[in-house]
This record gives sequence, structure tokens and C-alpha cells, in this order.
Amino acid sequence: METKDILKKVKKIEIKTRRLSDHIFSGEYHTSFKGRGMTFAEVRQYQFGDDIRSIDWNVTARYNEPYIKVFEEERELTMMLLVDVSGSQQFGSTDQFKNEIVTEIAATLAFSATQNNDKIGLLLFSDQIELYIPPKKGKSHVLRIIRELVDFKPKSKKTNLSQALEYLSKVLKKKAIVFVLSDFITADYEQTLKISAKKHDITGVRVYDQREKSIPKLGLVAFIDAETDEKTWVNTNDDRIRLEFEKSYLDNETYFQKTFYKCGAGVIQLHVEESYVKKLLGYFKSR
Repeated sequence: METKDILKKVKKIEIKTRRLSDHIFSGEYHTSFKGRGMTFAEVRQYQFGDDIRSIDWNVTARYNEPYIKVFEEERELTMMLLVDVSGSQQFGSTDQFKNEIVTEIAATLAFSATQNNDKIGLLLFSDQIELYIPPKKGKSHVLRIIRELVDFKPKSKKTNLSQALEYLSKVLKKKAIVFVLSDFITADYEQTLKISAKKHDITGVRVYDQREKSIPKLGLVAFIDAETDEKTWVNTNDDRIRLEFEKSYLDNETYFQKTFYKCGAGVIQLHVEESYVKKLLGYFKSR
């Protein structure tokens, strides 16, 4: 894609998603995520009615009279977008591929965070860490994130979510709001998610295509694995093969949902023809 085409696409995404974040999501985002952390502000003399659990015993001992610690809500948060760029994201049976929907959702979330003066970071992953952009504030920073989402060329087509979560724990020391955007056609990430979810506020956003659920009867068809490029001829008239395909899909869907809920993380699921606006709003309100 040429530079002028990239900039044109970025501008189109900015106009659409910024309008959504300005008029719809910024307030809901603020309500859902703001004020969750407390930071130390000062110490002052104890007053009748103060919580004795807030007494600063070191200062109290020094001045021989009770002092308490005063805390205030943290008004600035960090949002991290963990985005799957594996081969399976380049699929779509409608007007948009999964990765295009993911880009719009990520941009909407980023602009919503910017409205609250929060920092936004990006981590693109396949079965390796493809790109890490540290959290930072500002519109120009968000536009850079969108450019990467639009035009980034990953080195690998495979998926390893567990590795991405491990990397996140290493680079982010403070609590962050984390959105993992993927189709979650992968497994074996429960343990790393459990560890990450104890430290961060994590939400899994699963974007899928309805055509991934089942195979229609089309006779002998060549299937190409999007993550391995392996080509296989499949008799789609075979009921057993179609049932195995559906079972594999349902296994991944069930694993995603159960694992995220079990680890105390949030869940959003939508197919490419659904309105992600309604899904995000419903999720924010439910919090």
C-alpha cells in the first residue's frame, strides 16, 4: 500500500472512530474505568471520624500525635491494546476482514482513552512479539497506532497469546486497562492470563466471521490454513468432517469464554456483521 493510500485510510478511520469516541464512548469509558486506583497525596493530623486504618504510624511516632495518610483517585490511567496480527485475522466473507474490524475497535478505544488524557500503548503479536509501542498521550500518538494497525506486515502468521501476555507483564509494571483483540483461534493461555489478570484490568475482544462456524456442502474443496499455508483437499459433503470442523470451532469459543471468566477478565464477542458500537456500549454499561 502506497503512503498516500495509507494516510487516506487512516484519515477515514480517524473520522469514523473519533466521532464515536467523542459523542458516545468517552463518558461510558470514563465511568467504567476511571478512579479504580488510589495514589498517596499527603499526610495530615488525625481528625475525629477518620479511619484509624489510615494512620501513618511512622509520622505519628515522630510527632507524638496521630497523623493519617490521605489518598486520592488516580485520574490518569494507561490503556494497552494487544492486537493479534496472525494469518487468521486476514479473513472475511463480508465487506470487511476481521483485522479491519479490529482496527476500528482499537482506534475507537484509543480515542476514548485520549478524551480522558490517558496513555495508550500497542502490542502487535503473532507467535512472537511483532511490535511494541510504549504507552504515550496525544492524538498524534493515536494516529501512529492506527497507521501501524493499517499497514503493519507481520513476520509470522501463527499465534501465541501466552507469549504476548508474558511480555506484557515484563514491560508494564503498573496496573493498566488491557484490551486483547483477536479471533482467539488458539489455546493454552489460561495460566499466563490468570497471572496477568491479577495485575491488570483485562478484556478479551473476540472478533469472528460466521463462515468460520461451519462448512457448507460444496463437494471437494481446497482448504488453505491461514497460519501455516498448508493446503488440504476436503470433501465438504462428508458429514463427519463438517462435524469435526464445527467441534473445533466451538472448542476454541468455549475455551476463550470460560478461561477469561475464570480468570476474572471481561469478555466481548462479536461477528464482523454486528455493530461493535452496541457491543462496546453494552459492555461498558454492564461494568
